[in-house]
Amino acid sequence: MAPPFDWWAKESHRGTPVVVKMENPNWSMVELEGPSDEDFLIGGSPARQRDKARGKNAKQLTWVLLLKAHRVAGCLTYIGSALIGLGSAIRRRLAAGKTDTDTDLDADTDTTSMGNENPTVKTRFYNCIRVFLWLSLFLLCFEIAAYFKGWHFGAPNLQLQYIFTTPFAVKDVFDWFYTNWVLIRVEYLAPPLQFLANVCILLFLIQSVDRLILCLGCFWIRFKKIKPIPKKDAVPDLETGEEGFYPMVLVQIPMCNEREVYQQSIGAVCNLDWPKSKILIQVLDDSDDPMTQLLIKEEVHKWEQEGANIVYRHRVIRDGYKAGNLKSAMNCSYVKDYEFVTIFDADFQPTPDFLKRTVPHFKDNEELGLVQARWSFVNKDENLLTRLQNINLSFHFEVEQQVNGVFINFFGFNGTAGVWRIKALEDAGGWLERTTVEDMDIAVRAHLKGWKFIFLNDVECQCELPESYEAYRKQQHRWHSGPMQLFRLCLPDIVRAKISVWKKFNLIFLFFLLRKLILPFYSFTLFCIILPMTMFVPEAELPAWVVCYIPATMSFLNILPAPKSFPFIVPYLLFENTMSVTKFNAMISGLFQLGSAYEWVVTKKSGRSSEGDLVSLVEKEQKHHHSASAPNLEEMKLEIQQQEQKARKKKKHNRIYMKELALAFLLLTASARSLLSAQGIHFYFLLFQGISFLLVGLDLIGEQVE
Repeated sequence: MAPPFDWWAKESHRGTPVVVKMENPNWSMVELEGPSDEDFLIGGSPARQRDKARGKNAKQLTWVLLLKAHRVAGCLTYIGSALIGLGSAIRRRLAAGKTDTDTDLDADTDTTSMGNENPTVKTRFYNCIRVFLWLSLFLLCFEIAAYFKGWHFGAPNLQLQYIFTTPFAVKDVFDWFYTNWVLIRVEYLAPPLQFLANVCILLFLIQSVDRLILCLGCFWIRFKKIKPIPKKDAVPDLETGEEGFYPMVLVQIPMCNEREVYQQSIGAVCNLDWPKSKILIQVLDDSDDPMTQLLIKEEVHKWEQEGANIVYRHRVIRDGYKAGNLKSAMNCSYVKDYEFVTIFDADFQPTPDFLKRTVPHFKDNEELGLVQARWSFVNKDENLLTRLQNINLSFHFEVEQQVNGVFINFFGFNGTAGVWRIKALEDAGGWLERTTVEDMDIAVRAHLKGWKFIFLNDVECQCELPESYEAYRKQQHRWHSGPMQLFRLCLPDIVRAKISVWKKFNLIFLFFLLRKLILPFYSFTLFCIILPMTMFVPEAELPAWVVCYIPATMSFLNILPAPKSFPFIVPYLLFENTMSVTKFNAMISGLFQLGSAYEWVVTKKSGRSSEGDLVSLVEKEQKHHHSASAPNLEEMKLEIQQQEQKARKKKKHNRIYMKELALAFLLLTASARSLLSAQGIHFYFLLFQGISFLLVGLDLIGEQVE
């Protein structure tokens, strides 16, 4: 029985009731009294009016304080529940015991390698970080003991007068040891550490100037409204009835064990608005899972019955991975009948007018070899990791690709959502399997042959971002090791190429060295190694503008293409420094051809579709299901259930990443040492950066597996 609410009527209320709702977890409703009729009457005793006003003000202040107390209580409850959830997640990580050194793979991850990695090579980098960690812990204990014995040094300048003004008689053994340690720091450790810090600062400034120039170029493009425009007669005109430019186009969809996304990508490509007689769709299936092969083959057959000009290709021997798959498809005899080829990865969903907005740029432009479209993401708001990726990739497309496309007609091919002139591919030597970045390889070789590229910032193709840190980490390793492999192979060709000195300088220094080698080198070395070491060797110092102001400015410039992500500017800055350990490791692996440089991992997809894609495909999906035979559907359902049961047996876990965890404790140890020298900015940077490494090391930033 509901409780009686008669007590509300015990007191006669005057005025207008106001209901205030709290939006916190612990919300409440409080009734406030509004002004009564007597408040608006003129006259009366002034003293009585003052007393009445004071009473009302006191009562209103009480209610306001009560509301604020409710708000604070709600916030504390939310923080408490968040901390409890964080603690339970950490307990699950420790209980599972899965680390990045484990060799077992998730059921939904396809990992292959072009060479076997030596276990010694795999753990060498981690062992170096462990050495720094144990050394920092020992030095922290040593410095704390010295601090309590009266050795107080200001930051950043060391008060050496303390050593030389004290009596020469040694007080005890500890003072003798610490005095010699200080002299060793001054004479032998500080000079090389300061030199290395100055080199990294110089590289940091050069890279910051490059980033600033790119941003100024982007502002100029927006100010002048510069954009590639195709020939007028290449675009169909509905008023005059002109048909436009419709050459023969080959569309390729390479995929490998990507059951989550094959259906939506094939459906989106089959809905491209292009004459059926002038388009051929190749589904290039490299899957080694028989069930996935059957599902993709059935999907191709359904669209073929709908009238789509589509073929299914499967390679038994998967040599060369994606590059080998594309190379094999281009060797088909019917390819000679086509003038252009468009490539979409398995998770990409082009809009129906994609070809009509890209192919017309090739008309009467015989020097044009590539038209690249921009990526957009259906899951950019899924979690913190996808939001941070969206910031990075928005800057890449809006600034880097667009500026390079407008001013020098060259940029790295993104591997998908692009249209190639087949003649340009053949002139550049076709697809090669020598690196894990076949898209960048073909772009560099085509540029050396004199072909020009166009980037269309206003043409978007939807795709997915990796939602788990494991998938993102593997993707970034491939994206940063491959360019170094390619640089070693292409350097002689660049030097011998018959192109201008400026183009050679742009390729060697800007494209490869500055943006692919120097960036991960200084970001890891400066902020993850040198900065913590300067806390224990205070004679070598890093200015506050290097630690705080310039990184904050660069992060602000990076986030401008994605203004809605501005609240994430601090997590973005910390996360980029956290990812530097993966990027540095990948860069070293690619540069020196270590085993992990040849690792190829198919990025895990979730199969998320945009609402527009689902609406456009729902009618055809219904027709497909009606046209399929019932026995085949039943057999497929049984096989799918068997596959799902097998997948459940192979459980998926969030992992603990040992390198990130070791760096977290290294930075937190250095932050504790900075307290002894009262270094404010350095302390806060090291503290929050250490917490960032800790969260990433415990795999708390991306997809969480219950």
